[in-house]
Amino acid sequence: MTTKGRMRERLGISPLLAGGLAALGVPRVVAHDLSLVGPVVNAVLVFLPIAAWAAVVLWQRVPNPLRTLLTVGLVYGVLLAVTHQLLWTAAFGDAPPSLGGNLAGVLAPAAEGVLLRVFAFGSSLVTGLAVGAATGAVCWVLARLIPGFRPQ
Repeated sequence: MTTKGRMRERLGISPLLAGGLAALGVPRVVAHDLSLVGPVVNAVLVFLPIAAWAAVVLWQRVPNPLRTLLTVGLVYGVLLAVTHQLLWTAAFGDAPPSLGGNLAGVLAPAAEGVLLRVFAFGSSLVTGLAVGAATGAVCWVLARLIPGFRPQ
């Protein structure tokens, strides 16, 4: 069996579908970083991809919704991190974030910028995993409670 075949067997969906589900969250990242939408559209862009993740996982009756959506969440976190990095200058312009308090001015500006970007990248990965875990946990419970959503 190929690597893709093993992955599909473990996740219950193809790797391509997992990546596609993760990519559904990218428009919100772009819209947020570039301040393109208001709070209502932003909320739709936040919750619609998550609802799609849940619908696909429950409809496909994956063997383990938590594992599947943790994987989708990890890919989403990577996409989130990369998109934030690509849009960093556009999002912050001439006023990038900086360390404050006792750490203000301690590091060279270039080192401070690298440190903040590294932490932003890590934060995006954690966010993606948290969204995947929360959605996966809800889907796992629903799959156990509702016979029509139980894995085949």
